[in-house]
Amino acid sequence: MGEPAVPAFQTTGSMWLLPVSGYLGFPLDQVNFLACQLFALVAAFWFRLYLSPNHTIPVVRHAVATLLGIAFLIFCFGWYSAHILIVVIINYSIVIKADINNVHRYSMVISMGYLTACQVSRVFIFNYGILSTDFSGPLMIVTQKITTLAFQLHDGTCKKTQQLSREQKLLAINVSPSLIQYLSYNLNFLSVLVGPCNNYNEYTDFIEGKHISRRLRQHTPTCNGQNGYSVSPQLSPLKAVCCKLLVCCSCMLIFLTVTRFLPIKYNVDKVFVANAHFLTRLTYAFFSIQAARPKFYFAWTLADAVNNAAGYGFQGMGGNGKPSWDLISNINIVGIETATSFKTFIDNWNIRTGIWLKMVCYDRAPKYRLPLTFILSAMWHGVYPGYYFTFLTAIPITLAARAIRRSIRHYFLGSRALKLGYDVLTWVATQLAICYTVMPFLLLKVEETIVFYRSMYFHMHIISILAALAFHWKHKPREPKDTPIPSSSSSPAPCSAECHPVYANNNEKLE
Repeated sequence: MGEPAVPAFQTTGSMWLLPVSGYLGFPLDQVNFLACQLFALVAAFWFRLYLSPNHTIPVVRHAVATLLGIAFLIFCFGWYSAHILIVVIINYSIVIKADINNVHRYSMVISMGYLTACQVSRVFIFNYGILSTDFSGPLMIVTQKITTLAFQLHDGTCKKTQQLSREQKLLAINVSPSLIQYLSYNLNFLSVLVGPCNNYNEYTDFIEGKHISRRLRQHTPTCNGQNGYSVSPQLSPLKAVCCKLLVCCSCMLIFLTVTRFLPIKYNVDKVFVANAHFLTRLTYAFFSIQAARPKFYFAWTLADAVNNAAGYGFQGMGGNGKPSWDLISNINIVGIETATSFKTFIDNWNIRTGIWLKMVCYDRAPKYRLPLTFILSAMWHGVYPGYYFTFLTAIPITLAARAIRRSIRHYFLGSRALKLGYDVLTWVATQLAICYTVMPFLLLKVEETIVFYRSMYFHMHIISILAALAFHWKHKPREPKDTPIPSSSSSPAPCSAECHPVYANNNEKLE
């Protein structure tokens, strides 16, 4: 008897592009996603030019952004989009009716609970999500936005000013949003499919036409004492959008020519594992992980370009005097590819998710902040066993990297040659550690993860645990900074990273 036929992929989204899917050889859900994002790019230019806040009231911009976002969800996911709409409506009722002192807790429990329930059904009912449309991505983004808004609303209405950090003060929400504002923030077409998560105040400033002028007022006075910019200057994002689209094209080209020829699953192929030398397996694992990144680079960079095309994402004037449009960028490719520490890699990968985790968990947890943050990250990503292998493995590796860095790095700062050698060595170690840690995230299943880690002899687990124990009490104590952080009453300090935020892509960043 022949093997049973494998059920065909089933989609609840639109079937209009099925001929295109067949011609290109890509799954229909991916074709639908790409079509929506390309349409969103065109719509974003139209939104900025023809629904400009200069001649369109905010409620119209909110409504159009929401309707387009819902249309994208229905096109891509069909009736599955109801899950996303349901969780948004439930949480809006919490914001309006629940005790304001507990709104952040209720929103976190409800949104994370609903997300987890959907992910459990996907893994255990729909066979790891292979045979049906994956709607979990937009649901994950909505969960981030719901909880971000809830915590910032709690900061603005329940906490005293002195209890908040400078950033929390800037982002605190003092008045509950209206229904159209809440729907627009969570479901707008700019970020409904792939994000990134953003802050409610910054989004409403964009809708109301205050985004650029407020960003300039926040940073320019700190730098030079000026207090202008009451009216938004006309800054075009066209150059930034073109640069990011060029990156997208490059990533797509790499995906089509390299990624397809280095499949992740080959790392657990029985013949390969049984016959290949350890160094051969390690080398293939390294290059297959490198090849898996461009698809993430493509999706996140395209989403960033869509937001910029609409006039959203202005960060401020860079050190070269040119506008920077990286406020809500989710990826820093240069920072990732040149990372010389585990933390630096994490800081530059899925940036907005890292900011969300820090805001809702790391900064607020009374103790065990690092383990709790990794656990929340794993829960948010889903219930695939591979996610938990990845994030639990990351804990000892992060602790080991931190301990080693504090203990030995200062010995290599005496000369450029020593520093260069240290950077090369730590770059190799970081990339291999990331490869080892991330592999279960892509394999997903317990059996395949165990096969891979056995083929690697669990070497990174063993090394990181031993290193963390060995260097824990021997690291160099922190030295006081030469220049204290100026208080609000101090005279203006020179332009610094506070004026022009940059990604953590250098070796001087303190752990």
